[in-house]
Amino acid sequence: MVNLKLNTQKNYRGILDNHIYPYIKDYRLKSIKAGTIQDLLNQEFEKGFARQTLGITKGVLNKAFQMAVFPYQFIKQDPTQYAKVPTYDEKEWRDRGDLKIISMEDFKKLSTAVQPSDSYYLPMMISFQTGLRRAEVCGLQWKDIDFERGTLTVERIMINDGKKIVIGTPKTKSSYRTILIGNTLLSILKKMKLRQKENRVFYGTRYTDTDFVCVKENGKPVTPNSIKWYTAVLRKKTGVDFNFHSFRHTHATMLLENGAKPKEIQTRLGHSRLSTTMDTYAHVTKKMKQDTVDIFEQMMQSNQL
Repeated sequence: MVNLKLNTQKNYRGILDNHIYPYIKDYRLKSIKAGTIQDLLNQEFEKGFARQTLGITKGVLNKAFQMAVFPYQFIKQDPTQYAKVPTYDEKEWRDRGDLKIISMEDFKKLSTAVQPSDSYYLPMMISFQTGLRRAEVCGLQWKDIDFERGTLTVERIMINDGKKIVIGTPKTKSSYRTILIGNTLLSILKKMKLRQKENRVFYGTRYTDTDFVCVKENGKPVTPNSIKWYTAVLRKKTGVDFNFHSFRHTHATMLLENGAKPKEIQTRLGHSRLSTTMDTYAHVTKKMKQDTVDIFEQMMQSNQL
């Protein structure tokens, strides 16, 4: 796993510890057969784990046993090639509940519950108005904000590795991006930058001086873990069913529903393929298809055809 990004390493470690080792840790490598792997996947399915979780589990097993065959030559045949992820009854499309998309009323409730002085306020506003991921928001530095051009650039992420924070690179080439931002967010950023200067003077030597955009009152960076914790607190406080990724999904959904071009949204979100954007927000594209039919139907009726 040494060639994988830290977040991916941690995710795979979680898969090994929670979804693989509990079933096969006492097996000798050569005694693991296709049926052993299939039983593992079947039991995970019966426990109600998501299709994506089983897919990742199968992928980790595939790679491990392929390498056990070659180049390490511990075994002669890969038992995972015959195992299959059980069939799920898939919905035709994801709905708003799956993605935990929130309404403007919910967002107003959240923004009212969070004061501008709270460390959660700026990450929330940035993600809601740009669609940035949590790690991308935390990795933003002031040099990434161009106030004259009204742009924001994503070129690094922040990851929690235990108690340490690690600055890494975005997952894919398309995740590196520069996007336009509106005057509402620019105004918030200007106020926060001024507030940080004032706090730097107020705290003096106790202020942690960094270039990060999202920081606490004492200058310490806001981390992905602290955002996760605050999200749970805010969810309980307000009763709004959301997670931090809801801001990204809501941003994209609002743009699609109001006529933004899918290709522009793909670029804004940093998706590698347009199909990823369209598949993720298929609940919106279904509405768009219906709207298209309605437009044509209105044209037909107006011409009495």
